[in-house]
Amino acid sequence: MLRHTALFLGYELRFLLRNPIWPVFGILQPVMYLIFFAPLLGSTTPSGSMADVLAMFTPGSMMMIALFGSLFAGFGLINETRNGVLERLAVSPAWPPAIILGRVAKDMLVLVLQAILVMGVAMLMGLRIGVIAFVVMLGLMAMTGLFAASLSYGLALALRDENGMSQIVQFFAMPLTLIAGLFLPVSLGPEWLQTAAKFNPLYYGVEAGRALFRDDLSNSTIPTAFGLLGALAVITLIWSMRSLRKMAG
Repeated sequence: MLRHTALFLGYELRFLLRNPIWPVFGILQPVMYLIFFAPLLGSTTPSGSMADVLAMFTPGSMMMIALFGSLFAGFGLINETRNGVLERLAVSPAWPPAIILGRVAKDMLVLVLQAILVMGVAMLMGLRIGVIAFVVMLGLMAMTGLFAASLSYGLALALRDENGMSQIVQFFAMPLTLIAGLFLPVSLGPEWLQTAAKFNPLYYGVEAGRALFRDDLSNSTIPTAFGLLGALAVITLIWSMRSLRKMAG
């Protein structure tokens, strides 16, 4: 099991190294938001300092990477399904779930590296974060990426059509990000928006990230975020692996 997963992970990483442009572009938008948008938010924090603004804004930028970077991971799987590559892999002697697990592991690794780079830029701008909070935030990013990537692969195997998948992803991604309070805390909005946000698992990830960046490690949103996103990750991962097994007959 582990050997086959490692083999597929190595294959995916080698393919990524031959075409690294998408992971690079994946961090450009959050970095530009940090540089050009975050300085405008001084009035949204009590002190108005850049450090407090970054502690509020950076977690949302990182969740943007986790969501959008991973939700579109399944499009490559549709192309491989159409070309017959995935079917040949699925009926090979390799352990079938390793095909999905290797891809998901690659997505999580890339996501963590992107998160480190974004936090590095934020630190250069004045962000201060403890080592424990830094590591826990990376774990939260990986968990979010696992959920989003597994969901993307499950949708790709179920739909097998780029147009249909694109419409579904775009339809749900935008309201999820807005209700999660990625750019501004939901607490600044009306009461109905705050109520709606509590039904969005991404909201808890953003709030947990902000608690970590405030060095509030005992905040209840942190275990809640890990619990919700972890459960969703397990459900979507099992779904995507069963979909692949079904395709292999």
